Amino acid sequence: MTLSLKTLAGGSAPIEDAVLEDLRGVLRGVAIVENEPGYDDARALWNGMIDRRPALVVRARGTSDICATVNFARDNGLLLAIKGGGHQIAGYAVADGALLLDLSLMRSVHVDPASRTVRVEPGCILSDVDQETQLYGLAVPLGINSTTGVAGLTLGGGFGWITGKHGLTIDNLLSAEVVCVDGNVRLASPDRNADLFWAIRGGGGNFGVVSSFKFALHSVGPEVLSGLVVHPLAEARDLLRRYREICARAPDELTAWAVLRKAPPLPFLPEEWHGREVLIFAVCYTGGMDEGEKALQELRSLGKPIVDVIGPHPFTGWQKAFDPLLTPGVRNYWKSNDFLTLSDEVIDTVISSVAALPDPQCEVFVAHLGGQMACVELAETPFPQRSAHFVLNVHTRWVDPAQDQGCIAWARDLFDRTAPHAAGSVYVNFMPADDEARMPQAYGSNMERLRKAKAKYDPGNFFRLNHNIQAAAEAVSASRQGRPAL
Repeated sequence: MTLSLKTLAGGSAPIEDAVLEDLRGVLRGVAIVENEPGYDDARALWNGMIDRRPALVVRARGTSDICATVNFARDNGLLLAIKGGGHQIAGYAVADGALLLDLSLMRSVHVDPASRTVRVEPGCILSDVDQETQLYGLAVPLGINSTTGVAGLTLGGGFGWITGKHGLTIDNLLSAEVVCVDGNVRLASPDRNADLFWAIRGGGGNFGVVSSFKFALHSVGPEVLSGLVVHPLAEARDLLRRYREICARAPDELTAWAVLRKAPPLPFLPEEWHGREVLIFAVCYTGGMDEGEKALQELRSLGKPIVDVIGPHPFTGWQKAFDPLLTPGVRNYWKSNDFLTLSDEVIDTVISSVAALPDPQCEVFVAHLGGQMACVELAETPFPQRSAHFVLNVHTRWVDPAQDQGCIAWARDLFDRTAPHAAGSVYVNFMPADDEARMPQAYGSNMERLRKAKAKYDPGNFFRLNHNIQAAAEAVSASRQGRPAL
């Protein structure tokens, strides 16, 4: 049998059985095709809207498998897709007819409590890391859905419940091993290949395949003061105005986010509220319980909540709290913007849209980022917004494909109506595939430096199935003439 795979040039290339067997012979993992065991697991993504069929899948077991796959794809001019946790909203991790490098079996986590560091393989999801680090009362600032892949989260920036106290995920990345387009493994750190290290802390998968991450750890838990306060949507206008004031003076240990949606059938909610529009404050305090009670007093005193279920919870449990609402395989579409302030106009627009949700699973998520995240200079990483700000993510979620048009239109309408008040930046991990025109907003003043790094490490745009950064032409020319590209 001869396989036909998509090429970088846009055509197709035949791969003879003997060539495929040579590849299989050097792998610790497996190379599989359609209808073979593991194929459907390998191509499955969190976003159920993405249903693509690669021509060949390599399920890597280690760095040598990554190197072999990159070399194979490059030497044969093949289009290469790379999947870590498979959680990215845009779905670039899988492409029809391409070669898929699936890293999801590489899930080793090694904690060094003495140095307070952890090494993480690229197939890990958040719960893998939390489970191992919390054995020592330590944590990395990661995201908010435990099935999110660590690799994609990190390469795009990464924020979560302890970002205010300990910074973004990229602010805690100490080094990484990167398989580059030449198939060689390079250490990226402040002292080795520093330009590559800078670029991967927010620049996505544009520069190579990360085979290992090394993070700094912080004392967190094992319990944190966390939970939900649920209010009727009818009270949201006044509550959100007061919420933005609380965020402005909140201590770094306190994270308070808002979600507007129809109430799910949670066991602690009165049944008469199930399916009705609500405003939910989700909070986490990472310091002492007594200090947390004081820090949360003002937020908890707002209005007359339907329920208040804030209390001590295991950090690992709180990290999974929203998993039941974010299960894999459902159709998802996001639109997002950053806001330096949550203006009255934005608040009113969001509330009016939530009153007309196209599906009970749709929601509007408002995250406040500040604290230590805002203490890092803008040029230190590619992440585009280092001022304290609100991230507004319009999250449409549904099951029936017949609802695609209505749900997507609702998200775009809310996005368009709030955009005039936005800060002009956007979190790249929240960008769908049709947002490519917003790439300058994703990196702002850091874009040109990223383009130069792309020219040095991937001038031919081999790593292109991502939120793609175009190489700086002058840097490519300099590199080809033997001069330093940076």
